[in-house]
Amino acid sequence: MGVAKEQHIVMLPLMPQCHLIPFLALANQITQRFPFKITIVTTPLNLRYLQTAASNHSPQIHFSELPLNAADHGLPPKTENTDALPLNLSRRTFGSQNTVSQHQMMALALGLEDSGRPFIWSIRPPTGFNSRDEFKPEWLPEGFEERGQGLVVRSWAPQLEIFCHRSTGAFVSHCGWNSVVESLSQGVPIIGWPLAAEQGYNAKMLVEEMGVCVEMTRGVESQISREDVKRVIEEVMDGGSKAVEMRKKAVAVGELI
Repeated sequence: MGVAKEQHIVMLPLMPQCHLIPFLALANQITQRFPFKITIVTTPLNLRYLQTAASNHSPQIHFSELPLNAADHGLPPKTENTDALPLNLSRRTFGSQNTVSQHQMMALALGLEDSGRPFIWSIRPPTGFNSRDEFKPEWLPEGFEERGQGLVVRSWAPQLEIFCHRSTGAFVSHCGWNSVVESLSQGVPIIGWPLAAEQGYNAKMLVEEMGVCVEMTRGVESQISREDVKRVIEEVMDGGSKAVEMRKKAVAVGELI
């Protein structure tokens, strides 16, 4: 009889933040079920980030460095993650890669105020500004933060932890799959604003097939008003029959997840 060879999986994640961490989580899940060796291959800066995030990772998970000289590809130094791309090469709030225009941001803020609902908003500079720029008060209605109806977070927020809180009633999302799964895993219905990539397909499924989402608008160039924002928030959170049914379906999906 021959000796069985060790099963070895090589994982090569795409290089936005929203792919790196889920790949690490997937690797951990695999090693908990199977005696596989897993090697995650990525560039030096991303590798450092993953090794920090994986301080308690399974001994079956290994890392391998993929050399990258950003200058060889016309990129600024140390550009190894799509979060670090300059504005002329990337369009980025909602989610880790996207944001909205200044006009859309203003409409969203006014609609949130009109709804009368408390909120947490993890906010980024609007399109046309660098994601690392200091946030400017004029991007929001005058006195918006001072009125204290909600909490504006100008950096990363612990999204899953927020969904786990019983007071969270809905999630305004770009409908990226990571965010969809996190929201529904805790039974939180979604207010969809798909912007790019597969997000439009995700939103269509969430609305038409699963019944756990109401679409506010779609696309980076879409027109949105404060009235639109208020309307969908009330539709999902007013306690009416549709809102109750959406919550019930979201909870059912959460149990399956």
